Amino acid sequence: MELTVGAVVEGKVKSITNFGAFISLPDNKTGMVHISEVANAYVSDIRQHLSEGQAVKVMVIGTEGGKINLSIKRLEPKPQRDGNKPPYRGGNGGPRREGGPQNREGARPQQQRAPMQPAAPKTADQLFEEKLKAFMTESDSKLSGIKQYADHRSSSRPRRRG
Repeated sequence: MELTVGAVVEGKVKSITNFGAFISLPDNKTGMVHISEVANAYVSDIRQHLSEGQAVKVMVIGTEGGKINLSIKRLEPKPQRDGNKPPYRGGNGGPRREGGPQNREGARPQQQRAPMQPAAPKTADQLFEEKLKAFMTESDSKLSGIKQYADHRSSSRPRRRG
């Protein structure tokens, strides 16, 4: 089966990293869903959306250099926008989006916001702990990607005897 851009296929989640999930596809092929292509909402932890062994329907969004890029969110319906509000553009140049988190139906829960308390200044130990945590997270992600690459190379290359 030739995988072309726009094709929709069934697959199983093979492994999960901090940056995405590797999906087993038909014909012993593997593709990757980047964390930004998992859901229409912001995804901070991909493990809240996917689990290893889970069957998923994915769309092929690219095939570059033998790599297959996949998307789950492009198969989901687009979230409805309120026609009265301008779209959120982010940064300082666009209109601001009001409200807090949305529930699954896209409605914002009705609640009163408490006035913001200024945060206490962080100690040197707290700053160091935050930097260390960020470094460890990034390091784990990179090591996971390297391990995936090494596993893939060693399993797809015939062994030489000599």
